[in-house]
Amino acid sequence: MFDGPFSESIIKRAQDKSLVEIKIHDLRKWGLDDRRTVDDRPYGGGPGMIMRVDVVDRALKELRKEDSKVILLDAGGKTFNQEMARKLGKFSHIILIAGHYEGVDHRVHEHLVDEVLSIGNYVLTGGEIPAMVLVDTIVRLIPGVVGKEASIVEESHLKPGYIEYPQYTRPDEYKRWKVPEVLLSGNHKKIKNWRQAG
Repeated sequence: MFDGPFSESIIKRAQDKSLVEIKIHDLRKWGLDDRRTVDDRPYGGGPGMIMRVDVVDRALKELRKEDSKVILLDAGGKTFNQEMARKLGKFSHIILIAGHYEGVDHRVHEHLVDEVLSIGNYVLTGGEIPAMVLVDTIVRLIPGVVGKEASIVEESHLKPGYIEYPQYTRPDEYKRWKVPEVLLSGNHKKIKNWRQAG
């Protein structure tokens, strides 16, 4: 699942420039028995399977460093935003746990991770897509990954409640849909005021 997003565009260039190193780990490496089992039935009954706390703990014991930030991706976590991305971008080593199956043993939440984050209140097949979202958002903030212009745009998005102003390009009229006159005026002060009022 990670091959496409992590081997194209900005993420690929960031890795090629050695600005970031991304490693994908299969939890089954730390699984139990010959089948490398990583899940089990939930106590108290219910549908689906739950990722085991002991398996996750074994993986973290091997992967965690002194300066690691460990994050579990879970729909019940705090909603991820640009400000969080900026803070996470300051860490030199981040471990993202992508949940799967019906969920993750809650002892992982309580004892093994530093933070539980969500990309929204809806159900996905697993935590892989949320992990991709975090990686993409954080990597873009690493100095040298994107150009100066993109950096300025992203900095502006960090302002609370900021939504970027509407943008237009040629043609200035299409199917009688017109670009706002102020943008064609050449008056930079008026344009700035219009954008700020947007």
